[in-house]
Amino acid sequence: MLKTKKENKGISLIGILILCFILILVLSYFNISVKKVVESPVAQENITYVGGGSVSFWNKYLKQPASYLWNDVFVDIFWKSFINNMERIRDGKPTDYEAAAPAFNR
Repeated sequence: MLKTKKENKGISLIGILILCFILILVLSYFNISVKKVVESPVAQENITYVGGGSVSFWNKYLKQPASYLWNDVFVDIFWKSFINNMERIRDGKPTDYEAAAPAFNR
């Protein structure tokens, strides 16, 4: 009998939430106030710097390809086809997939 290996698929969303909760407990144990750290002038300056850099990176490199993928690929190809098929289901007509399937005659 073949034994299958259990694949490591990474951490789940619940795992991330539990990890964040444990991190907050550890910071509390060492009397580190997250609020004071975030509100400090140095942290505010760093957040502003990273935020500005992220916006600049988005506008310079990612906005045009993401807009193309959203408008020309997702909306034109997938969304319009999805809406068309949902309207066919609503009207009781066969969908594109049902109409394109080969017929089976007995």
